[in-house]
Amino acid sequence: MSRHPDRDQIRIESVLSALGSPVRLSVIRVLDAGGEHNCGSVLGILGITAKSTMTHHWRVLRESGVIWQHPSGRENLLSLRRDDLDARYPGLLDAILTGAVDDEALEKGSPSPSAGVRARSDS
Repeated sequence: MSRHPDRDQIRIESVLSALGSPVRLSVIRVLDAGGEHNCGSVLGILGITAKSTMTHHWRVLRESGVIWQHPSGRENLLSLRRDDLDARYPGLLDAILTGAVDDEALEKGSPSPSAGVRARSDS
């Protein structure tokens, strides 16, 4: 059976390590929309064709406590453990996801979407 840590077993170093991979961070951005997603749909959204390369990423995310993964027929369903992560580390997931959006915007040469929010809050 797949290992999922209990809420109180989730550790910050494991979460940060899991989310330090661009591929895994992209997965979390997809799952943040809510609900359960099958592995194939996540791969399709991300444009990843090699399912075998994702096995490691699913395991790291699952064992760090970032996602739930459970079998459903011939597939696995994935969901973000937002409630558990928010309870353990309030604001962490939002900060990481906002940072990922900002980084993506900077890479595309666009202004950071949250720059205006920070500028207003700094006033």
